[in-house]
This record gives sequence, structure tokens and C-alpha cells, in this order.
Amino acid sequence: MQNNRTVFVFGVFNILHPGHLRLLRFAKDCGGRLSVGIFSDRIAGKSSHVPQKLRYDAVECNVWVDEAFIADDSAVDIIIRLKPDVVVKGKEYESLNNPEQSVVESYGGKLIFSSGESQFSSFEMLRKEFHESSFNTIIKPVEYISRHDVDVKKIKNMLDNAKSLKVIVIGDLIVDEYITCEPLGMSQEDPTIVVKPIDNVKFIGGASIVAAHAAGLGAEVDFFSVVGPDSPADFAKIELDKYGVDSFIVVDDTRPTTLKQRFISQNKTMLRVSHLHQDAIALSLQDRIFEKLLSVIKNIDLIVFSDFNYGCLPQSLVNKITDLASDNGIKIVADSQSSSQIGDISRFNGMDMITPTEREARVSTRNHEDGLVVMCEKLKRLSNAKHILLKLGSEGLLVHTEASGQEEWTTDRICALNTSPKDVSGAGDSLFIVSALLLVLGGSIWDMAYIGSIAAAIQVGRVGNTPITSEEILQKL
Repeated sequence: MQNNRTVFVFGVFNILHPGHLRLLRFAKDCGGRLSVGIFSDRIAGKSSHVPQKLRYDAVECNVWVDEAFIADDSAVDIIIRLKPDVVVKGKEYESLNNPEQSVVESYGGKLIFSSGESQFSSFEMLRKEFHESSFNTIIKPVEYISRHDVDVKKIKNMLDNAKSLKVIVIGDLIVDEYITCEPLGMSQEDPTIVVKPIDNVKFIGGASIVAAHAAGLGAEVDFFSVVGPDSPADFAKIELDKYGVDSFIVVDDTRPTTLKQRFISQNKTMLRVSHLHQDAIALSLQDRIFEKLLSVIKNIDLIVFSDFNYGCLPQSLVNKITDLASDNGIKIVADSQSSSQIGDISRFNGMDMITPTEREARVSTRNHEDGLVVMCEKLKRLSNAKHILLKLGSEGLLVHTEASGQEEWTTDRICALNTSPKDVSGAGDSLFIVSALLLVLGGSIWDMAYIGSIAAAIQVGRVGNTPITSEEILQKL
């Protein structure tokens, strides 16, 4: 199989330029493992304008390169020793004498010349960033910590106990797909931009990534949702298993699994396509979800509504689950996101915590004039929530809660803690679930908001919405 082949590329690589990147990408596509030899200063001679260590470092960190080494022998000698399945050279060498060809063919290998096509996958070049984080720009809110007597040692002990929690997450499962395209130009028949897809990557999103966040923090998680009979559903189930989430996912033959596709070229999103139904799921499916929930409700510490307004949480089901939580003394929290669709966070009545954005709160209260505090008070009256964490994006977080033993409400603010975010996706999800877990573990609203903000700062310090761990949070306290 092609994926089992070893591919070898060699050269000086003074400065990695687009031509080198095209060569490496082409070579990677020729087999499963790409090995690159960088000629030593001795071998390269006058062709070496940059020290071999720097040239090696530039090649070694490339996302397509599996192995790089300093080559202190000729290319022919290295090929005789390594016997790669494929040797790749630039297209410009095809008409010249290539001493490597006879050596490669002697043991059944191939010498291939790169096509020269400029098929760059900007998203793939970002893949390394999904595993590299930048948390050095996180700034602690010292005055806030002092104002509310936040006990960091106590919080650390709470987080250590997260593994004892049993959590139910229920809501819309979403699969996010990023399709990187090479622009080909304008169609001659009509004014249409023509592109060629060259790479795609999928991630779980929506309520499913909230469940994964909870599992990443150590909690035992049951996830309830609805999917269609399709491949995105299969992908999501595999990913949830990987994250250690137990899933009860009902298949609805009348709808697709919610799939959001983003077509990207040159780091810009050209088009978003959403495959979804927004109608409420049938009563029979609601009953199946509720019956299953009843069977696992014993010893549950927290129920999480993660709503994206795609039909998984009809009001009748929300009300039944809320009543069940109340009857069993279970903490319950809700997040109802509205981006391209309209939701209403206030329909989740009687929650221990809600985490709307300013837009979601204003849509719910039909209030676009009042200040944030007045608007939050109106949302409180509508939703009967105990705590409101109002997400303000780059402006941070507004905490609004009822003062202990008093009727008036008290408010405070936490600025965004990461001053140089890489990717804001998932910030709200991590804030939501980390704050919710701390609520169950006995933290105050001020503790919840602080640790939730730390989690959000960690999340935006890396590319992609991937589960936060307790260890990451503990390192930043």
C-alpha cells in the first residue's frame, strides 16, 4: 500500500521557500513516511549559505516531514544504505542526468519528479498548532482574586475531586468540517469561483465537545443526543469514545447529523454550508431519551443543557428533565447558543447557572437599550437563574448573582485573561463546563467565574476546540 512506502528527499534547503514546500508536500503524498536528508556544510560546500543546524531545524519542524537528518554522504550513498521506496526530486531535474535513478531501480524503487503544482493546505500547516499551546500571555486578575477572597489552594483541591463527579450532558451534536481549497479561477460559463478541495479535517462540536471537556476534567460523563443515519454520526461516536464519553445517541431517520462545512482558501473562509434540521425531534425520540436518562439518574451530580437550537431539546423535554433534576436535588445548568439561528436562554427556567453572550441575553429579554446590569436583572426575572455569567468576548465576563441573604443583586467583572488569543473557538464551552463543575464541587460564584475564565484563556491559547484538562488549569493557578 502507498501509505506504507518510505519516501526520500534530499537537498541543501538554505531557506524554506514555496518551491521547497511544494516539493515536500508532493513527496508526502507519494507515501506514508517522508525522510529528508539535509546536506552537511561539508557536503554542500559553497552552496551552504546557512549553518547546517539552522537548515535542519527549518526542515525538521515542517508538518509533512516525518524524519530529518544531516546527510554527510552523497545522495547515492544514502539511497544505497536506506533503500527508500521512492526518491523525489524537483521537476527541473527531469531532463538532466540523475545518477540516483539506476541505484533506485536496482532494488525496485522509483525516482519521481515533483509535479510543481502549488497545492498548499494552509489548514494542514496549522495541524501542528493543535498540539502546541501558548499560555504565556495569560494574566491573572489579581484585584478580582483579592476582592472575593478566592482561595487558590481550596480550588485546587476541588479540581482534584472532579473525577468523583457524575455528569449528564444533553444537547445538539455537531460535526465541524474544514475543507481547504486551491483556487483555480473564475468559470468561463458563469461568474462562479472555481476551487479544488485539497484537504479536509473534522472535529466534534456543539454539545458533544462540551461532554468531552467534562470528561477531560476527569468527570464520568453520559452524553445524550440525536443524529442521522450517516457517516458524520459514525465519526462523532468514534471521537466521543476516544475522549472517554459514554453516549446514548438516538438515530432519527428523518434528519441528517448536523454538519457544518467551512470551505477555506488562503486562510479565508469562502463559504459555510450547514447540513441540518431545526425542527423539534419527534415525541417518541424524546421519550426514549427521557427513559434512558431515568435509568442512569441515580447518583448524578450535574445535568448540563448544551443547546444549539437544532431540535434536540424541545421545551417539553427540557421541562421534564428540569423537574427530574429538582426532584432529585441535582444541579442543573444551561447554555443556549445563537449564532446563525435564534434561541432563547430564558426558556431554561430555574437553572443554577446560565452563560449567555450579550447578544443572546438581549434577544431573550428583547432589550437592546439598557446597560448590562439592568439587562441581566431582567434576564434573571425571566429565567429564574441563580447565577448569570454574561460572556462579553474580548471584553471578558460579567458576573451577576444574588447577594447572600439579600434581595439585591451583586455584579463584578473579569477581563479577558489571554491578551494574545490564537483561536477563540471553544472559549465559551470551556468556561461553561469548568464553571459548572466547580459549582457542584462547592465553589462560590466568584470561584466559578475565575476558574472558568482561566479555562477560557487556556482554550484560546491554542488552535481548535479540544478538551481542557485539570492539569492545564492547575498549572495556571
